[in-house]
Amino acid sequence: MMLLVGAGPMAVQYANVLKGMETPFQVVGRSAQSAETFHQTVGVKPVPGGVEAYFDGEHPAVEFAIVAVSVEQLEYTSAYLLEQGVKQLLIEKPGGLTLESIERLTQKADHYGASVYIAYNRRFLASVLKARELIAEDGGVTSFNFEITEWSDTIKAIHKAEGVKENWFFANTTHVTDLAFYLGGRPSQLSTFNAGSLSWHERAARFAGAGVTAEGALFAYTGDWEAPGRWAVEVLTKKRRFIFKPLEKLQVQLINSVAVSPVEIDDSLDARYKPGLYLQVDKFLNGDQDGLCSLAEHLENSRLYARIAGYA
Repeated sequence: MMLLVGAGPMAVQYANVLKGMETPFQVVGRSAQSAETFHQTVGVKPVPGGVEAYFDGEHPAVEFAIVAVSVEQLEYTSAYLLEQGVKQLLIEKPGGLTLESIERLTQKADHYGASVYIAYNRRFLASVLKARELIAEDGGVTSFNFEITEWSDTIKAIHKAEGVKENWFFANTTHVTDLAFYLGGRPSQLSTFNAGSLSWHERAARFAGAGVTAEGALFAYTGDWEAPGRWAVEVLTKKRRFIFKPLEKLQVQLINSVAVSPVEIDDSLDARYKPGLYLQVDKFLNGDQDGLCSLAEHLENSRLYARIAGYA
């Protein structure tokens, strides 16, 4: 049986995908209010009271679970499901608010012999799938760069649980860092630099760094949370520069040319559902690990993220 844990906006997106797949599922929500809102939006009535209430009652055996609760509850909820014997988990990013929480969750997953994945759905964007195909044609990545700027004034104004904004790099910015390393390769060498401070993110406000991947590609990144900017990734081969700005769109610059042209992609699934979500869930339910971010991989990446963010 497929269990969807959470009744907020992200859970609604997962429910739309599962309904589109005609996959039977049950939903667990925390509050009666969120459960009712979910019911009115999706047409499926969640069990209120959280995972504790669900497992205390009569229920079918849970084979798969998608954890789409608020970010500060991800570690606790996922650990509880592991303790209840759930062996296949897809957890919303970043799985935990800190490196330590991700390490604890990894240890628990290993202890229970579970297959756990972190839901970086941008890996499955039509733009990314097409770029990976073309990068392979070109013989691989030679270098890449990416921007990790966040909109500080917007984030400052939104309400989040304690600890979320203080760990915003994990909570949000890893969307783009995961995609950059997924496309370009995981670093084997990394130099990081940080400066500045924000009222809600005191450890750093500006970020820069560079390194080399295990495959020998050079890369660099920058981000200034006190200045204008946006997420962006550029991946270079010997023949083309692939530009993701925004991430959902793919543009290409050919060698010996200054022209930048859009690449035609089939983004029908990204238009119908939250971009990247359908293919990610499909692979999870069918046991296809290609492209999925395992918890073990996420832990290795998170050790890099902690350095980039100035948390380590």
